[in-house]
Amino acid sequence: MPADMEKVPRSIWWGNNEENGKPGIFILDQTRLPLVGEVLCFQQLNGIELAIKSMAVRGAPALGVVAAMAVALWSENESLDTEVGPWLAGIDAVAERIGQARPTAINLSWGARRVRDYAHLLAESGAPLPALKLSIVALAQKIAMEDEACNRSIGAHGAELVNPGARIMTHCNAGSLATAYYGTVGAVIYTAFDQNKLEHVWVGETRPLNQGARLMSWELMAAGVPCALITDSMAASVMQSGWVNAIFVGADRICANGDVVNKIGTLSMAIAAKRFNIPFYVCAPNSTIDKTASDGSQVPIEQRDGRELAGFTVTGTIVPTDDTVSKAFDLLTESGEKLLRFKGKHKMNVYRRDGGYAFDAWFQTTPLNLPIYNPAFDVTPADLVTAIITETGVHKPADL
Repeated sequence: MPADMEKVPRSIWWGNNEENGKPGIFILDQTRLPLVGEVLCFQQLNGIELAIKSMAVRGAPALGVVAAMAVALWSENESLDTEVGPWLAGIDAVAERIGQARPTAINLSWGARRVRDYAHLLAESGAPLPALKLSIVALAQKIAMEDEACNRSIGAHGAELVNPGARIMTHCNAGSLATAYYGTVGAVIYTAFDQNKLEHVWVGETRPLNQGARLMSWELMAAGVPCALITDSMAASVMQSGWVNAIFVGADRICANGDVVNKIGTLSMAIAAKRFNIPFYVCAPNSTIDKTASDGSQVPIEQRDGRELAGFTVTGTIVPTDDTVSKAFDLLTESGEKLLRFKGKHKMNVYRRDGGYAFDAWFQTTPLNLPIYNPAFDVTPADLVTAIITETGVHKPADL
């Protein structure tokens, strides 16, 4: 039975807001999954920039798509320019700004630059401003469609490396949620599963934001792919037990020499794979390859807020079955969203939604004032990578 992809939602799309008819970028909020599925609509650059930084939208290919859309969104909803020259200057500034929202994933600046360069190219041909605006919106939507096609090609190439009865391991979420649709590693998994070659997927939890535990496992279960969750520290033991035939991970940037920058914890997995003679594959579109970075030391590594390690977040909906409890929550939320602060820096936002009371909470689990080091990515040297799978085929790192 093939993977049920109808149950795997799209993560990003362009459309018009029903309330005001203006263009918007729609995203599935990945900070709330899997317990809450909420679609956000952004109509201004500030909002989509915040969504990128907060990781409501994440995954290198998805960031490339959303960056392209962000430039087009600014042009549609915020640009007041009536002349081509000032409009191009604004496009340049927006592309630079959105490309720096997160420094490590090269696709973010790639998507913004692609729209920027296209705008300049068309302007040189003498196209009027209304036509230029329409053209970059069309390009942003085209980039989303290209991403899905690219992913399906990665899946076809990668599935050829999967042997019948395979049990594979992955890290973080390089599935459909990390792209416009279908995924990079996800594409390999779904394609191999459709070909009846995949027996099982080990999903690493991916601390501290648990993209594997929250997102990848949810996505695979929705598609009907057999999987099991492990903590990051269990990966080497599972390999040692002989339960892994191959490892597939994504990438946020691939350097000219084949070094791979990916979610923190990838390096540990690659080292263990080398020790136990397990193939270690990287799945990413060609847009993730940065030929200007000679090796991993040239890539800026994003440092995240220490609170991601100091505690954990919880989101959900309370549906009281007791009138007394309902009245208490009604009183609490009668003026709208209510922020509750607790001893020990815990906090919770409570608000009404869908007949219940939704909450977003953060609870500290570590000592107060503990120094924290929280890099979002690490660098896996090229000599630990068996092959890199792109839309153009399977490549040895040295061949890049």
